[in-house]
Amino acid sequence: MTMSNFQRGRVWPLIAVAAAAALGLAGCSSGGGTAAAGDGTGNIVIWAHQGQDSENAAIQAAVAGFNSSQSKVKATLKILSSDTYTTTITNTPTDKLPDVLEMDGPTVAADVYNQKLAPLKGLVADSTIANATGGSIAEGTSHGKLYALAMYDSALGIYGNKKLLDAAGVKYPTSIATAWTADEFTAALKTLAAASPTGKALDINEQYGLGGEWGTYAFAPLVWSAGGNLIEGNKASGVLDSTKSIDAISTFASWKPYIDPNADGNAFPSGRVALGWGGHWLYPAYSKALGADLLDLPLPNMGTGTKTGAGSWTWGIGAGTKHGKAAGAFLDYLLNDANIKAMTDANGAAPATKTAFAADKTYQAGGGLALFGEQLQHACPSTAITADCVAVYRPVTPGYPTITAKFGAALSAIYGGADTKEQLGNAAKAIDQNYSDNGDFK
Repeated sequence: MTMSNFQRGRVWPLIAVAAAAALGLAGCSSGGGTAAAGDGTGNIVIWAHQGQDSENAAIQAAVAGFNSSQSKVKATLKILSSDTYTTTITNTPTDKLPDVLEMDGPTVAADVYNQKLAPLKGLVADSTIANATGGSIAEGTSHGKLYALAMYDSALGIYGNKKLLDAAGVKYPTSIATAWTADEFTAALKTLAAASPTGKALDINEQYGLGGEWGTYAFAPLVWSAGGNLIEGNKASGVLDSTKSIDAISTFASWKPYIDPNADGNAFPSGRVALGWGGHWLYPAYSKALGADLLDLPLPNMGTGTKTGAGSWTWGIGAGTKHGKAAGAFLDYLLNDANIKAMTDANGAAPATKTAFAADKTYQAGGGLALFGEQLQHACPSTAITADCVAVYRPVTPGYPTITAKFGAALSAIYGGADTKEQLGNAAKAIDQNYSDNGDFK
């Protein structure tokens, strides 16, 4: 994807999510809302955000297919501008929201806190919930209740140019278990940079902006891999600025001399560098450029095993609906294998249902993103990171907008040369203040 697609595409959280979702949090209940079930008939309205043309076509086809598949419910789709989508949800009173709405994964907890979403249990079929991947369940669950389900997930790792790696004599990992350690990765960067005419070895898609959602999604995994975290028990102080977290981000900043700024967005596919830190959406272009030389590799192991980012857009039911069962019937249809395949064919993402994921050859053994797929099969929330967990979902909390804004700002400043301990300490204090100001969002 291009940078604009990172910001606007259906796969990605909007860069403006932190500011948008932070509005109107104080004084609300954390328990979510309730929806009137209705009798399973009627007219329902669906909101989706504007993605790529192919993604828009897929959701339009799904709505049309639902309407033609039965006569009890008539669904009307409204696609809203991606630039203001999250803000629109935040600023719309619950009773004015649609029956079904798409949400950025990291904003689900804030929407629950603001009583904009209804629990899915009893409205969506049990079989639909049972078919959701563990990652989809983790991302859509708040305060022990499921409020959202995803059509697809995101995958992140390091792309490698086999030809350049072999020419430089650099050995690379072939599995999650053999991920480079921090020292091994640093040594690989030095060797690759020395062998490169540009003196650079790595593309981190810096053009996306480290201070935005890309910073948290792509580089918080280093903190998790080191045994640190962004927040624990509603406290960031002593966690985000712990020794483990500081060491992880300091190590990341130390790689800057070997990183291509990637101003043209072409550093890795053009062969200027041998390694590219990026997500699944880059696979089509990278595969076309490198062919059989393209490798998918795990992120560095900073001490407790490699970790990676995950999570994307989700779907839920508006708490103000009078047609909860009808809305649930639409979600049952939307999340069938045919619609999931149509959407993931459009955006290259990993399916977020068990059956569709198993049928997607790209993410299975022998596929171009098999390792990325394996990572997603070992997923967990950031509140329960285990030794065998690889794909970690960002904190499901109403305070997430502030967490990502402060972490991103600190990461960007540290990458620019600021003191790691000071920046992470200031970020932790700001996050704690936000929780204190909002009564820990209870």
